[in-house]
Amino acid sequence: MEDRVAPCFIDTHCHLDLYNEGEISIENIIKNARDSMVKIIVANGVNPDSNRKVLAFAEKYSEIKASLGFYPIDALKYSNTEIDEELRFIESNKEKIIAIGEVGMDFKEDDSHLACQKEVFAKIIQLAIKINKPLIVHSRKAEEEVVGLLEKFKVEKALMHCFSGNFSLVKRIVENNWTLTIPTNVKFSEHFQKIIAGVPIKNLLCETDSPYLHPDKRWPNEPSNVIESYKRISEIKQIPLEKVKKMLFENYLRLFL
Repeated sequence: MEDRVAPCFIDTHCHLDLYNEGEISIENIIKNARDSMVKIIVANGVNPDSNRKVLAFAEKYSEIKASLGFYPIDALKYSNTEIDEELRFIESNKEKIIAIGEVGMDFKEDDSHLACQKEVFAKIIQLAIKINKPLIVHSRKAEEEVVGLLEKFKVEKALMHCFSGNFSLVKRIVENNWTLTIPTNVKFSEHFQKIIAGVPIKNLLCETDSPYLHPDKRWPNEPSNVIESYKRISEIKQIPLEKVKKMLFENYLRLFL
């Protein structure tokens, strides 16, 4: 159990099933993470196939923790019956997972599916409450709607992944005592640098969103790079890196365990 080991670096959001063949093996990803003292990697599922791969990774590697979900754009491709079946599958594996994610809403293309996305996300929120698991939430171009829905259901545990909304919404997130992740592209993103500066450290965790968001704009990103987010928190908040690691480890335990 994580609460019996020393504080370590943690990647709270990545997609280990999305690496193209030949880019880098899962074995090398895990080795690089171990060498960088990244001992906890939360792998997120986004659809039925992805969820099963995530479970298999978690069974094979002790560092990998499973989070099963339904990416909002992916969910639009499935019938209500298929979505309900997958939510039952997630519930049936509740003892094997630490969160439900990646889930949420996405209006990058348009908001014509607003009602459908809201309906699916509401079902997922209710499942998370039922099985007492935190949500790992995607909210691209739908930040206002997502925060409002989480508030409507009085969600207590939510991790806002790569949150790009305005700072009035960030304030509401903090007031609800939810958590914001700092992705590795914080190295060049002023938005996430401002979140570090303006949000209490008790409401922060770090992620890579691997294989995306490489800190040096390369491809692919990997969990070992999560230390770049920790470093930027240390620099901006002027807290020693070792202390940041310990504080975020406590945040992880409080949210996920």
